[in-house]
Amino acid sequence: MEKKLKIIIGVLSAVILVLAGVLIAQLSKKTEIKETVQVLTVDKENLTDQLTQLQQDYANLSSTNDTINTQLQIEREKVAELIEKVKKTEASNSAQLRKYEKELGTLRSIMKSYIKQIDSLNQMNIALKEEVTEAKKQVQETEAKNEAQAKKIEEQSKKITEGSAIKGRGLSIVALNSRGKVMDRSSRAEQFRVSLSLVENSIAETGLMTVYVRIKDPDGILMTDGGQQVFSCNGEQLIYSASREVDYQGQELDMNIFFTPGAELSKGTYTVEAYTSKGKLGTAEVHLK
Repeated sequence: MEKKLKIIIGVLSAVILVLAGVLIAQLSKKTEIKETVQVLTVDKENLTDQLTQLQQDYANLSSTNDTINTQLQIEREKVAELIEKVKKTEASNSAQLRKYEKELGTLRSIMKSYIKQIDSLNQMNIALKEEVTEAKKQVQETEAKNEAQAKKIEEQSKKITEGSAIKGRGLSIVALNSRGKVMDRSSRAEQFRVSLSLVENSIAETGLMTVYVRIKDPDGILMTDGGQQVFSCNGEQLIYSASREVDYQGQELDMNIFFTPGAELSKGTYTVEAYTSKGKLGTAEVHLK
């Protein structure tokens, strides 16, 4: 009886040991499964975080090129779709998550290529802007030089114009009697003689020209021979008393111009102005008693 009891105890002990081993194995397996699930969950969260960061990186990318911007928008949509797929996939579906991880790598590579394109375009734009700025600067410098040159030419032209103008000197007016002698009595004066010289000027226009005189009486009234003889001086129409045509060849030229009043002269101061069509030559006066 005692022997049977020992046998039963031995068998029970063996069974207990086997059951204990099985229980320990099952507990160990459950622990491993739990740890595996935790690892897979962490992997899914890491993948989601990486995709979210990639989504932000794509959002920060922009270009001045419309085509690249369109392509970037397509890639942004792909990232958004992949994030939704990852969220809907169980952490235990490691095969599918590995597939999404590969897609993440592809999207990153594509983004890097766009970064290079955008950087290249930016460098080209910077270079182009520098070229445009330099071109504008050169244009401005050229315009400034042209403006300065034009101003210089204008000033030189003005000097030449002024220098080429025929000038008069020694303008005078006297009254003559019937014998042609100078006198200062109005009662005997029958004619005026206006004398002047055209100054020598080697750059002045040469050839035939007319010198005009305008004589005014003591009341400031222009004296004429009865008609209204008109000449043009710098675009202004003026009536003259008498004139004379001369042949000016750039050398000093003396001349006299005579004017015979149509009525008896009164006492007072008479003035004379001499002109060419280009300008005034001078003014003089004579006083008659």
